[in-house]
Parts: sequence; structure tokens; C-alpha cells
Amino acid sequence: MPYRIIVSRELCGSNAECVSLAPDVFELDDEDICIVTDPEGAKPTRILDAARACPRDAIALIDPDGEQVWP
Repeated sequence: MPYRIIVSRELCGSNAECVSLAPDVFELDDEDICIVTDPEGAKPTRILDAARACPRDAIALIDPDGEQVWP
């Protein structure tokens, strides 16, 4: 089961590190803010790497048990 992915639009700095690491999961919208396009578009380890790469910690990951995995 995939992570529940929460993106803080207020924190997103449009760096697109997440997009470069997991392009099938994340993209930038027309305001250059990260959005989730497919939460199952990559392996959980790749999604975690993408979230960790965000310099502003704008991406939170919740596991299937409801525990926050990142940040």
C-alpha cells in the first residue's frame, strides 16, 4: 500500500527536486507548486527519497498505519 502524500503549498519552493526523482508521482502545476499526480507512480523508497530531497520539507508521507514517516 502506498504512502499518503501531503504537499504543503505554502512551503513548496518550486525547486522540483521531487519531480526530478519521482516524475511519475510529482509535477509542478501552473503556479510552479508541487502536486501529486500518481501516489503509486514509484516504489515507496523512491517516493521517500523525493520527499527527503525537498529542501523545505514541503512533502509529508504517512504510512498505511497512519504514522508520519517524513518529515
